[in-house]
Amino acid sequence: MRRLPPLTAVEAFVQVARLGSVKAAAEQLALSSPALSRRIQALERFVGRSLFERRHQAMMLNSDGEQLLARVAPALDALAVAIDATLGETELLRLRLNVPPLFASQRLINRLPELRARHPSLHIDLDTQPHPLARLGEGLDAAIVITREVDPAFYSRRIAQSRIAAIGSPQLREGPDAIRTPSDIRNATIFVHRDMPELFNIWREAIGEPDLEPAAVDHFDSGPLILDAAAQGLGVAFMLDEHVLDSSGTRLVKLFDRDVDSSYSYWFAARRTALSSRSVRIFHDWLFESVAS
Repeated sequence: MRRLPPLTAVEAFVQVARLGSVKAAAEQLALSSPALSRRIQALERFVGRSLFERRHQAMMLNSDGEQLLARVAPALDALAVAIDATLGETELLRLRLNVPPLFASQRLINRLPELRARHPSLHIDLDTQPHPLARLGEGLDAAIVITREVDPAFYSRRIAQSRIAAIGSPQLREGPDAIRTPSDIRNATIFVHRDMPELFNIWREAIGEPDLEPAAVDHFDSGPLILDAAAQGLGVAFMLDEHVLDSSGTRLVKLFDRDVDSSYSYWFAARRTALSSRSVRIFHDWLFESVAS
């Protein structure tokens, strides 16, 4: 059998990675900070490379650390579940999660049976109310948010690197007023989501037409509604490319083959202390294994 590193070193690594702080992880594991640091160093010697970027009062995973965390954290959590089951200490786990309705309908709900099969004791309360980051720790355990960046006071991890897409009904490509090139936007109404107010501006700058102005701009605060309006041919929705890729059927298409990186993306966010919760850890690891891209 291949030699393995001490389990205590792996546990220390996962806790520091999740909490971003040796001090916080040491408190969680009832260790002194020097003792926990020695466990991290022992694991780094074992794998033969550094796993963290050391910053002032913070420990941030480097690329090697990210890869190791993705591989060992689910196994460590599965081991904890197995031990609990053996000891007869299984209990109902509950996660209070905020999620944008469009992400929930397109990418989450249809995959939850897989999560339930793996962890039947985990139950999720879904919340779609606004301002989730302000409510973390006060009614919410974790959130999936669409934003440019998350306050570094929180633990956060990008779910996908997104691109901007001009999305519309296939019928918009037909007729005398067809939209075939970006300049045709001048004669169209565009839809902008209030959570991504700069998306159109980023797009027109990137394609080299900073002065491009649509006929009108309508604002939405609902992802499903903005796509429904676009599918009815009422205008062009500027959203993320995954929104059209994840849409069922052929009622929506990308109108232009222009790849423009978006500064807006979906992120997972939680208070760093929340990562000590089994329900948060289980969902986090499953999300990045099964849903994130």
